[in-house]
Amino acid sequence: MAKITFITSDNESVTLEGQSGSVMELAVSNGVKGIDGDCGGVCSCATCHVHVAENDVAKAGEASEIEADMLELEDNVTEASRLCCQMEISDALDGITLTVAR
Repeated sequence: MAKITFITSDNESVTLEGQSGSVMELAVSNGVKGIDGDCGGVCSCATCHVHVAENDVAKAGEASEIEADMLELEDNVTEASRLCCQMEISDALDGITLTVAR
């Protein structure tokens, strides 16, 4: 079980618990504002772009090459940017904080 906190563009903090699947699926199924997941999690739309909190970057790991290529097309990309459809829920993500990109 992993607790994941999302900070929305309204600065609302939403903490959810998940056991499996992608972080994007968890966010979409719980109505996290700003996480749309339009492509269904196949890394082709960037509507699940998040910024990983500085102290949680190691937990999130690095973006794959295909994810990095998709992020290049997105606005507001930082070194802490990830597509949460590419982040699988695991114990390693427990306590992570993700800010929804604008």
